[in-house]
Amino acid sequence: MTRTPAQRLARLAYTTARTGLPRAFRDDMAGRVLDLLGNSLAAVPTGVAASVSAMAESWGGAPQATSPATARRLPAPVAALVNGTLAHSLDFDDTHLPSVLHPSAAVLPAALAVAETVGAAGGALLDAAVIGVEVTCRLGMAGYDPAANNSIFFDRGLHATAICGTVGAAVAAGMLYGLGEEELTSVIGIACSMGSGIIEANRTGGTVKRTHCGWSAHAGVVAADLARHGVTGPATALEGRFGFLTAFCGNRADPAQLTDALGERWEARRLFVKPYPCNHFTHAGIDAALRLRAAGVDPSAITALTLGVPAPVVHTIGEPHAAKARPQSGYHGAFSGPFTIAAALLGGGGLGVSHADFTDAAVRSADRLALAEKVRVVADERCTSVFPHQFPAVLTAELASGRRHVERVEVNRGGPENPLTQAELITKFRINAERTLSPAQADRVAELTGGLPSAPDTTALMAALAGRRPV
Repeated sequence: MTRTPAQRLARLAYTTARTGLPRAFRDDMAGRVLDLLGNSLAAVPTGVAASVSAMAESWGGAPQATSPATARRLPAPVAALVNGTLAHSLDFDDTHLPSVLHPSAAVLPAALAVAETVGAAGGALLDAAVIGVEVTCRLGMAGYDPAANNSIFFDRGLHATAICGTVGAAVAAGMLYGLGEEELTSVIGIACSMGSGIIEANRTGGTVKRTHCGWSAHAGVVAADLARHGVTGPATALEGRFGFLTAFCGNRADPAQLTDALGERWEARRLFVKPYPCNHFTHAGIDAALRLRAAGVDPSAITALTLGVPAPVVHTIGEPHAAKARPQSGYHGAFSGPFTIAAALLGGGGLGVSHADFTDAAVRSADRLALAEKVRVVADERCTSVFPHQFPAVLTAELASGRRHVERVEVNRGGPENPLTQAELITKFRINAERTLSPAQADRVAELTGGLPSAPDTTALMAALAGRRPV
């Protein structure tokens, strides 16, 4: 009998839970966990974190899992809700291309919550996280249109991360609950009824998008728990006539992406870690600006700057020019090609630019605004041909001497072809974590996260994560 895609994914999850993944997979995922924890700790002081945490604490329930945003442990689904919200709140979470998903922010909070609840070993946590991310990315790729170079989900106003991430989170949670192959198939079928998210907030505002990964993580844990208690889901939930792909993508989806070279080609190993806390489309331009600085270009000698980017990116980071050159807030500055170029050229923090470069005060800097005014964002044909497998850029500086200096960046820093070093990952983590924890506490969390592949459980890590207040 031919197995459905859900059954094949469930078999991979079941087999992996029993045999484990190679150490290289676990080490790579430990780095993703470190990145997620740092992003989450940085978001603790935000308003949306306070709102979701207050709601979560008002629910009460069994103290099963830790959140750095609350004063006490929470039920596993609730901790996943809070932590997934933290993970996605600052748009600093990792990305899978070309699906443009943020898989770790949905999957890892669910996996961490269940691992803590059941006392799972660190290796089991990392294995479950890898498979959950793999499922998420493959769903995203099934909903990617290569002819249009765009996500079908996004074309229809849907937040692919929230929808696909729910299924991946559910599979990871189900593995950690010790479910069998048939139950894991049901987990997928159940989770397909639970994913949700629209992206209108990207266009007209609101903070609800920051909760999307929290909802995915919460729903994933609930889906796994339902299967654990006997609820079943259809084995044809992904490709069926009334299944996931038809419901969300119409007749444009490619179901073959769900299982093509499954267990051989790993999308989970192709995540892009953000080095800078701003819109990912601006990153290659920042790298180009940093290269100009390294080459000795004096910002005061620049008369004009042209930032070439993929054609679909221009409206996001370059238009209208007047608004992008003079951001109205720190948040707007993070989506501005001109401002991010100016920040990098004049000397940003962290790995090139940091949170301190996107405060409301920072975007009022006269020097930065004067330089941002000189930047024009245009479509570049070569960049467009690479997009969205990378988010490339070319930066051309016109100097008062009449000379031109050109820097082209075609491979994003932090991606599989140009990964951050372990030292850079730890630097990013510390910058994020120290917005909530002391330097010593942050170092302890980093040490314990690095040791997850051989850790007997997550108890010490969760205690260190909550170190800023008693639990």
